[in-house]
Amino acid sequence: MWDYPRPPRVEPVDRPLEVCARTPSGVLVVVAGTTRGRRVVETSQAPAYYFPPEDVDASLLRPSRTATHCEWKGVAAYVDLVLTDPTGTRVVADAAWTYPSPNPAFTEVAGWFAFYASRVDRCRVGEDEVTPNDGDFYGGWITPDVVGPFKGGPGSRGW
Repeated sequence: MWDYPRPPRVEPVDRPLEVCARTPSGVLVVVAGTTRGRRVVETSQAPAYYFPPEDVDASLLRPSRTATHCEWKGVAAYVDLVLTDPTGTRVVADAAWTYPSPNPAFTEVAGWFAFYASRVDRCRVGEDEVTPNDGDFYGGWITPDVVGPFKGGPGSRGW
């Protein structure tokens, strides 16, 4: 991970990606699944995985008021995850982000969704379960083939 580039770059992913979350009654549902994913790699950060919108269950998403700015990618818009079943509704605030109009180097993932592994119940890259990135800012996915230390934990935001 320390040999990842700066500025970051977009790479194709050669393994299936999956995001799942539990309904209020505990049923695990697939929120997003793709074999056409991309990842953004950047020095000191675990990769963020992006899903094409066609491979995301948009009926489970609603726009959030949150927006952030990345010096490389541009302005990110966030979405909440809304899971409803007969027992109630579970809302996961800012579960994913997207770059509707990214800077030119990132147009390949314009409108694609990246999910925080820490805010959903299961993420996979191929057969590997993802370990969420520490903290609440970076949304990287940690898999066995990614070696840290990773930005995100206490005191690491300004590295």
